[in-house]
Amino acid sequence: MSRAAVLVTGLTAFSVILGFGRDIVIAAVFGAGAGLDAYLVAQGLMNVVLALIADAMARSVTPVTARQAAEETGKCQGHRSFNVALTVTMVILGLIAVLAGIFTGPVTAVIAPGFGPEQTAITEHLMRIVLLATVFIAGTNLIASLVQAHGRFAWSALEGVPFNIVMIAAAGLFGPVYGIEALAWGFVIGSALRLSFQIPPLRTLGTKLRPSFDLKDPGFREIARLAPPMLVGTALTNVNTMVDRAVASSLDEGSITALSYGWRLVHLPETLLIASLLVPLYPALSASAKNAPELRRLVGRGLSVTVTVLTPMCVVLAVGAVSVVDLAFGYGAFDDTQVAVTATALLWYTPALLALGCRQVIVRASYAVGDSRSPVTIAIIAMVINVVGDIVLGPLMGVAGIALATTLSFIFAAVGNGWLLYRRHHGLEPGMLRGLVVRAVLLAAIATVGALALQTFVVDLPAFVILATITAGVFAIYLLGLLFMRAPERTVVTEMIGAMRRKKRG
Repeated sequence: MSRAAVLVTGLTAFSVILGFGRDIVIAAVFGAGAGLDAYLVAQGLMNVVLALIADAMARSVTPVTARQAAEETGKCQGHRSFNVALTVTMVILGLIAVLAGIFTGPVTAVIAPGFGPEQTAITEHLMRIVLLATVFIAGTNLIASLVQAHGRFAWSALEGVPFNIVMIAAAGLFGPVYGIEALAWGFVIGSALRLSFQIPPLRTLGTKLRPSFDLKDPGFREIARLAPPMLVGTALTNVNTMVDRAVASSLDEGSITALSYGWRLVHLPETLLIASLLVPLYPALSASAKNAPELRRLVGRGLSVTVTVLTPMCVVLAVGAVSVVDLAFGYGAFDDTQVAVTATALLWYTPALLALGCRQVIVRASYAVGDSRSPVTIAIIAMVINVVGDIVLGPLMGVAGIALATTLSFIFAAVGNGWLLYRRHHGLEPGMLRGLVVRAVLLAAIATVGALALQTFVVDLPAFVILATITAGVFAIYLLGLLFMRAPERTVVTEMIGAMRRKKRG
């Protein structure tokens, strides 16, 4: 398990970095304008369709297929339950995609009510194209679950590589000639290549996929029972994104792109740093589910890692928002005005980074003790907070208001899940948590003052120099503060990294 986790983390990190490079190229070619806004809305509809069915089904088949795979003594003999799930999912998603393609006009009016006639027409055209990828992505997710149930992880972790390469080519080579439509077709072709990456492990396993509508199959019935809670948890994030974009469609052109790219910059460190550092945590939490003191210790360790790594990162992103965006996207058609708007979104998203990381730790602990209802309940309330915040704050504050609504929803999710974990399962140590929060707030305030002071000395230098100076200053102040206060979390990160390296060598 440890070796597989390290492998998946490394390959996924490579794919994530390549995906960030894709966004840089797209921004340079198209800028934050009406065309890219239309593409993001068109793609967002397909993501919601997938979230409602495909991803939920993909995660639901894992327990059933993994149990069946564990009982195999030789070559894979096939999985009847999986065949039914795959067939039903493909048929349903295919029908939904056809209906969405037919009724693109009313759908666009709902998900982007602020678009003018020309931008609405572009969105409808792009939507009909990207919907072709629906079945490809659903097949990829489901087959990847089947392959992973047999202990094969590498191909699934690499599937994002060909997709991102195709998207970079579509934007860089064909975008200047064919416009925003090149991105839509690149999305379809890249999605087809992602599916093709699941063929080699299937052939190695000898698994044969056959269409089946045996809805009475016991395994499929179990999958169908698991799907609804998975569906809710998966769909909520994408529904929030759709509402964000619907409200942003009534703002200035490029607002949707600014929000999307601002969130990408926030989500990148969480994906690369916290997801990697917490790889060994989930199995340990599961093993300690019935040992409350050990569970509290592990949750405390996970939160310490998250807060220690992400708090100074939040300060860097907030103080150096303009430099971060300029360095990441400020090329080609992405002008200074678009950099400023995206930096505004990044600034107001920044606290969500810390809340998102803490929520990951706490939700993993809830799942480890068998509580899936609490995270879903909190997620629903957080979605309502996000939607109401968008509607109220968006018109008042623009991009900043929409980003703030998202941040507030994540903060509530982190606090709400933590409170339920403490009350229902005694999975948190209040004293440890109070000390951790107080130290983090105090050091973040000191680091912010120091970063602002440093910024005045390098304000006229290139963005790279400004960002490097701020980063070095913030992390130095934060770590020195931890050492000065002899904080328990001062050694957490190095211990976690050392543990991961030992597991990798083992």
